[in-house]
Amino acid sequence: MRRLIAIAVSLAAATAARAETCQVIGNQIICDDGTSGQRIGNTTYWNDGSTSQQVGRFTYNSDGTSSQQLGNRTTSSDGSSSQTIGNTTYYSDGRTCRRIANRIHCD
Repeated sequence: MRRLIAIAVSLAAATAARAETCQVIGNQIICDDGTSGQRIGNTTYWNDGSTSQQVGRFTYNSDGTSSQQLGNRTTSSDGSSSQTIGNTTYYSDGRTCRRIANRIHCD
């Protein structure tokens, strides 16, 4: 889930199988499944101990995965991809995330 959120807030890449809602407050990300993170500079520190670092259009995750953003498309090293149109991000596995104000809801 945290990777879905990360893309949706321009931080990283994807993984949740159920509906999820998260809120972005300043540099904090808080989700109703207990996932949370804090962004400091170009690095997001997740509550499970993992990190995501954004360097230009690339994001590097502490689990060894990475993603690259080109325009409104993001391609991940695991073969998944997404496209953002307006406030909605469409993922290659059929999931979507919508951002409205500081809330992100993923189906």
